[in-house]
This record gives sequence, structure tokens and C-alpha cells, in this order.
Amino acid sequence: MTGKIATGVPAAAAWLESMVGSLANHSDRLDAINIFPVADGDTGSNLYLTARTAHDAVSVLESDDLGDFLATAGRAGMESARGNSGTLLAVYLVGFSEPLRGHQRLTGPLLAAALERGRVRAWSALSDPVPGTMLSVAEAAARAATGALTASTADPSSRAHLREVLDAVQSAVLASVVSTESQLGALSTARVVDAGAVGMMLVIDTLYAAVTGDGLDESRYTPLHGYGIQDPHIHSVSEAEEGVEVMCTIALDALEAATLRARLDSIGTSVVMSAVSDGADGYRWRVHVHAPRAEEALDAMRQAGEPVNISVTDLCTHDD
Repeated sequence: MTGKIATGVPAAAAWLESMVGSLANHSDRLDAINIFPVADGDTGSNLYLTARTAHDAVSVLESDDLGDFLATAGRAGMESARGNSGTLLAVYLVGFSEPLRGHQRLTGPLLAAALERGRVRAWSALSDPVPGTMLSVAEAAARAATGALTASTADPSSRAHLREVLDAVQSAVLASVVSTESQLGALSTARVVDAGAVGMMLVIDTLYAAVTGDGLDESRYTPLHGYGIQDPHIHSVSEAEEGVEVMCTIALDALEAATLRARLDSIGTSVVMSAVSDGADGYRWRVHVHAPRAEEALDAMRQAGEPVNISVTDLCTHDD
């Protein structure tokens, strides 16, 4: 224990800043092992660009409310999220912020609640959630935090208690990332861990670093299979999925959103839908899908409402 525990909005700001820097530094290696759900080599880039948008949205925000601060960052990330991984990161940040609304200081119980809510939001955003991905890391973090609450004898409002929860979470996250290699067939064959899972580990590790003041421990990433700088870019020799990634933001009520999700599930894969914000007539949803043809997905979106912030990306493109 070398740093001083920080628990307020400045710590949250430091987390986002560290998250952006670390994802930028690791983006090449994350891209290199990105073979699930498609081998398009952009997980690291998508996580970094989404995190940067989230950070930029609060870089000049003055607030002492942890929840409002992180919710603003998460919503901005969702509006401009990149790819499957970036969308899930932004969804996770929004969920993480919800139990922190009205609080100025992070505690062990609040952290456990935030990790659990982030887990729930990320898992529920996907039509077909798959273990062995960044979702598993989010689950491991939430479970470890809950277990630490039960085991600790420290005052729940103390910094010592928060440190115990963080230590338990950090240990569980590494074990979860290592286990991804055996949870998905494609990863086992390639002998690599999941790129999104490593990205989520960076998100949790930078939270740990920002709160404890200990700094990011880069040595934690050395033993991960396929992750060394000397390792080849696995995605470049993997078979890419044909089709396109289509994303948009769209205002829908609950029934319209359920109908659109069902339609997208019938025509594509990797469907992610999560509410960005709510209004009098419904919610603004961030929508993501992999589809054989762009027009089929866009037609479904346009029949449901008026999509904006539309992006279409070819899944066959490798970033060599």
C-alpha cells in the first residue's frame, strides 16, 4: 500500500483519464488478439475512442456528485460508441454511475453496488450474452466485491474497507481474464485470451489505480497468452466474418424497442441495445448489430423510428 485513497469526483476524473491513456497504450495488442465475436482487429481502437469521448465530455464539468459525473461520461460514450466493445463499455459506465447518484465519496458498499449495476446493464444490453468475454470480467468484479463486503470486518464507510473491496476485485478480474481462453472455442484454438476481457481488466485496473494512488501494474498483463508485443496479430490470420456492423441512436418507447430488438435478432448477430436517456415519450437507445447487409438493418431501424448517428462498417476489413 503506497498511495493515498481518493474517493471523490477528482478520483473519478483521474480514473477516466487513466482509462483513456491505458487503452491507448494497449490498443495495438488488444486489436492483435481480437478474434471474437468477429476477427476484425478493432477492439482496442473501439474501447479507446469510446473512452476518450466519455472523458472529453466531463473534462471541464464541475460537479461533486459521483453519479452525475460518471453518468454524463457514460451517456456521451454511448452516443458515439464504437463497435460492440465500445458500446458495452459505455453501457457499463452508465450502469456503474447509477448507485452513486447523490454521493460525493466512494465507499466499499457503493463500489460493490456500482460494479453490480454495471454488470447488469452490460449483460442485459446484449440479446445473446456470451461468457468468456468482457461480460465475464464484469461479473467476476461484481461477485468479488460482494464477497469482500461479507468477509470484511472493517467499518463499511472507511477507506480501509474500500481498499479491501478493491483488492478482492483486482484479484478476481485477472483470474477471469485468464479463464476466457478456455471458455470460448475460438480462443482456445488460437491460444489467446479475449481482447474485450483484457480491455475490461484495464478499465477495472485503472479504477483501482485512481482510487488507491498505486499506479497501474503493467506486470499483470505479461502472462496473458498472446498478449506480448512479440506475439503475432492473431486477427490478421483468422477468418473474418462477412457483413457489416450497423450502429445508430434512436428514440423509442419500450414496446418499439422490444420490437426492433426482435427484428434485428432475426436478421443479424451481436445485437446490443441500451437506453442512453429517458424522456416524456420514451428513451433514446444506442443500437448495434452485425448484419449480412446494411440496408436490411437500416430498414428495420427506420421502420421503428428515426435513427441518427448512423455508422456502417465493413466487418471484413482488417487493420493490418
